[in-house]
Amino acid sequence: MRTLAFDDLLLFTRVAELGSLSAVAREREAPVSQVSRALARIEGSCGARLVHRSTHGLSLTAEGETFLAYGRRLLGTLDELEGEFAASTREARGVVRMAASTVVAHYQMVPGLVGLAQRHPQLRVELEVGDRLVDMVREGIDLAIRASTHLPDTVVARQIGTLGRALYAAPAYAARAGLPRHPDALRDHQLVTNNAVPMLNQWPFRIQGRSVVLAAEGHWRTNDTNMAATMVLEGLGIGRLATLVGDELVRQQRLVPVLPAHVDLQPVPVYAVTAGARHRLPKIKACIDYWAEWFGQRRSPAARTA
Repeated sequence: MRTLAFDDLLLFTRVAELGSLSAVAREREAPVSQVSRALARIEGSCGARLVHRSTHGLSLTAEGETFLAYGRRLLGTLDELEGEFAASTREARGVVRMAASTVVAHYQMVPGLVGLAQRHPQLRVELEVGDRLVDMVREGIDLAIRASTHLPDTVVARQIGTLGRALYAAPAYAARAGLPRHPDALRDHQLVTNNAVPMLNQWPFRIQGRSVVLAAEGHWRTNDTNMAATMVLEGLGIGRLATLVGDELVRQQRLVPVLPAHVDLQPVPVYAVTAGARHRLPKIKACIDYWAEWFGQRRSPAARTA
């Protein structure tokens, strides 16, 4: 046991979380054989088999589960120790793996990275982009930007903004087809909808004080929120976009709001989410503080009053 290093604990933890030696090898940019030898060496140091190998993948033995529990505790302590020393120098440095949806990453986070680099030049960012909900522990994500009304108890979250959804169109579309004056008139327009998340096609409105939901039938459909924004920008039709994106594009005069007096924004909180105690690490805290400031400055008037 005395021959084990913290990197051995980290490697075994990732093997347990990913359930695949090849996945760990890809993550480390190392040959699978090297990861396999390291795992064999760890088992040799422990004097016990920690992993069952089969054609279906890897699973932990009882000894492996015990080793994983202690390993996670030790790695957590190491993170805290790193945080204490880094905090004393007041310098945020190292790699931060962040995750966000495609549209928020494209229109909000990427423009903000220049300012983050200027404020913390020793930080390096890896941005994981996609509309799916990432498994932060399994995928090694340090910080995720999530819009949600419910978060699991296993994460630490700080609200950094608010996200609603509203209707937008490009000026070119408005000039060509005009804009509806009432939600019922949407049936006469070309709409951009989402064919992967049907709930996003239930467009909510307030009409004469009543809540009304209209099912949007898309002339143009996509499974990607960023592509939906692109379609709207290209003048293909009217789309329901996140206000964090749409209102910024309105400010840039690239989009115009549609039915603003009728649309029900249904705002939800936007959180910076971390797993475990990683929010105390200076590099993570620096990112959270920065994004809270960034999103706060770019909130729309509607979001501020929501």
